[in-house]
This record gives sequence, structure tokens and C-alpha cells, in this order.
Amino acid sequence: MSSDAAARQRSSAILARLDRLPGTRHVWLLIGLLSLGGMFEFYDLFMTAYVMPGLVKAGLFADVKVGIFTGPASFVAATFAGLFIGTFLFSYVADRYGRRAIFTWSMLWYSAATLIMAFQDTGSGICLWRLIAGIGIGVELVTIDTYISELAPKKVRGRAFAFNHVVQFTVVPIVAFVSWLLVPLSPLGLDGWRWVAIIGSGGALVVWFIRRAVPESPRWLINQGRLDEAEAITAAIEAKVIADLKGAPLPQPAAHSVEKVEPKGNLMEIFQPRYRSRTIMLMVFQFFQTIGFYGFSSWVPTLISQQTGINIGDSLRYAFIIALAAPFGPLIAMAFADRFERKWQLVGAAGGVAVFGLLFAMQSAMAPLILCGVLITLSKNIMSYAFHGYQAELYPTRIRARAVGFTYSLSRLSTIFVSYMIGYMLYVGGTAAVFGLIAFAMLMVVLSIAIWGPRTRKLELEEISQ
Repeated sequence: MSSDAAARQRSSAILARLDRLPGTRHVWLLIGLLSLGGMFEFYDLFMTAYVMPGLVKAGLFADVKVGIFTGPASFVAATFAGLFIGTFLFSYVADRYGRRAIFTWSMLWYSAATLIMAFQDTGSGICLWRLIAGIGIGVELVTIDTYISELAPKKVRGRAFAFNHVVQFTVVPIVAFVSWLLVPLSPLGLDGWRWVAIIGSGGALVVWFIRRAVPESPRWLINQGRLDEAEAITAAIEAKVIADLKGAPLPQPAAHSVEKVEPKGNLMEIFQPRYRSRTIMLMVFQFFQTIGFYGFSSWVPTLISQQTGINIGDSLRYAFIIALAAPFGPLIAMAFADRFERKWQLVGAAGGVAVFGLLFAMQSAMAPLILCGVLITLSKNIMSYAFHGYQAELYPTRIRARAVGFTYSLSRLSTIFVSYMIGYMLYVGGTAAVFGLIAFAMLMVVLSIAIWGPRTRKLELEEISQ
């Protein structure tokens, strides 16, 4: 047997051992720790909507203009410009240097940048550091998706992403609650929005503990030709799973597909015939899904205030009530995450965002308005869990992070303009125009996924990529 054939056989055996693992306590602990890192990322990302009233109140954006973006829209645009740069230009670093190292350093990056932003006294300074933080958040988003897809056994991969989003979205009501309490005040003489940002930088304090407990991806190591390390990590995971099972034997590994070993992938491979339709499908999907997702998330206090005429302080309170629903979308999805194809879950969730959004625009009483807001939140967060898992399944290990980053960057690019589009639609047509735009975007999502989306349920990552 040639050395290449022997390496492929050994790689196949390692991958088979990983994919046959049952979802025991240790497997969920690994997913939970990565998700805990993602909590700080989501806090930093979602605080955009909740600190905006405080920034406006402080007059920091009264004279800020960046191209077509003026006032608070500049802050939102800076956030997503950073995310675009991170996902488009720097997602490759997780393919080159490993999932574990980039998970750590990107978290430290955006935590430090957010802390510096909290002490800026000019709108331009705030936008600059928000952009820098966004770069780190963008890299982290791609890295966590890639990491989880490679560590989770194939039979629980859908639930792993749903659980990941339950944990991450738990922080949304937290940031909403903290903002509701702090943004209108100035504790210790420091504006409340600054305290919200300072709290968000706390991820730097826990990242090293997470890093010590989570191993490198064996799939990435195999692709680098580091089979001894991949086998050692797999054996360590197996030992802990056996301990969870109180010594019961693991299922026998089956035959497993293997990718070609290529330590340095090429981004242009995503446009080759094998992956071209997937790439175009995800590009269309990503450009439009973010209009529905962030068109509501980033503007919810403003939309409530516009729809009911109440003041910003009260709208923040009601936005917090809606935000309480954030983790329940993926929590509900855990019941069906591995029972149905991810593509049809995406289609159903996008349809929900469109329908409930149009109903939101028809309400004037607070109770039905909040109900529609909750239903939008549940739908968009099911969509979020599903597409984060789906996009990471469609490409091989050698280009997984950069492929996800490239397609995902389209959503970051469109979000730069979402703040402008939503603001304009709100001005010319009120909330009805806003949700008309969102409904059109969700129709594009449904068509792209339904027509071109491949199936992935319970398939090996290496099987899907081939």
C-alpha cells in the first residue's frame, strides 16, 4: 500500500470514529463552550440597536456623515462594514492557522476594540472603532460556524447549531435589559451606552479558559497532514464520551468518505462546476436574508416608537420584551433540527418573517404589536440557526472558512445599506413600507434555497462536499 493510500485509510478511520460518537455530555460541553464564546460576539453585534438611542441622546452623531450615511445610520454602517471586511478579507485565516487559534485571537480583537470605542468622545472615533471591532466579529462568526460543523457528529449536527444559537441568542435579552436600565442614565458620570459597551468587552476575560478546554478540529489537522495530532485529539474525545457512557462501548465506526489533503485551499474553487450553483445560491440568499434579519433587529426600538408614537424609553422596554423570545426560536428548532432538511427549515422560517412582518405593520395596539414582534423574532432566529449550519456544510475543509466568509460577506455588504434603506423606507412609507421591503427580501430567500439548495441531513461533511 502506498503512503498516500495509507494516509487516506487512516484519515477515513479517524473521521469515522468522530462521526459515530453519540451526543453525550462531553460532546455538548464542547459545543457549549464554543457557544459561550459566541455569546459575547452576539452581545457585541446586537447591542447596535440598543445603544443607538443613547448615542443619539448624547448628540454624538449630530454632525457625522459618511457618504450617504448620516447620524446613527453611520454607526450601523460602520458595524457592518467591519463585518464585511472581516468575513470577506480575513476569513481565510481560520483555514490557514486553525480554528482554535483564530477563535481565540478574533475574540480578543473585538473585545479590545469595543472597550476602546466605549471611551471615544466623537462620532467619527466611535465609528472607527466600531468598524475595527466589526472586523474581529466577522472573523469570529465564520470561525465558530466552521468549528462546530467539524466537531459535531453528523447525527447531531443540526441540533448542535440549534443549541449553539440557543446559547448565543440568550444574550440578546440580556443586552436589551442592560440597555433598558443603563442607556437612559449616567452611572458614575459615564453615559449609559458606554457601560453597555464596556460590559460587552468582557469576552476577553473568559476566552483563555474556553481555549484550554476546546481542542483543535481533527478535520483541520487531517487536512494539514497532521494525522498523529488528529488521532490523539479524537482518542481523547472518545475517552471522555466513554466516561459519559459509564464504560459502555461506542458504536462501531462505518466506512467514511475522505477529502483530498490540501493544506492551502483556493477561494476560486467555490466557482468551479462542483460548487458553483451552491455558491450562487448562498450569495443570493445572504444578500437578501440580512434585510429581514437586521432590518428588524437593528431598528426594533425605532419601529415600535414609529408605529405607536411612544417615547424611546418606553420603546426600549417593549423591545426588551420582544428580545426575550430570541433564544426560543433555536430552542424550538432543537425538536426538529435533524428531522427535516435544513433547506426546508430555511424556507419555512423566511416565510414566517415575511408574514409576521406584514402583520406587524398593521398593528397599532401594543399587545398584538409585541406578539407579531415575538413571532418575527422566533422565525428569524430559526432562519439564523439553520443557515449558519447549512452554509458550513456545503464546502470541503480546505476552503470551508473562506467559502463561508465569502458568501456570508454578501450579507454584511447588504447590511451596510440596510440601515439606509430601512431609514428611507420608514421616512417615505412608515412601517408598512419597511415590512414590504422585508417581505420581498424573504421571497428571494425562499426562491434561492428552494430551487438550488442541496440536501445535507445526516450526511458526512466529506460526503456533502463531494
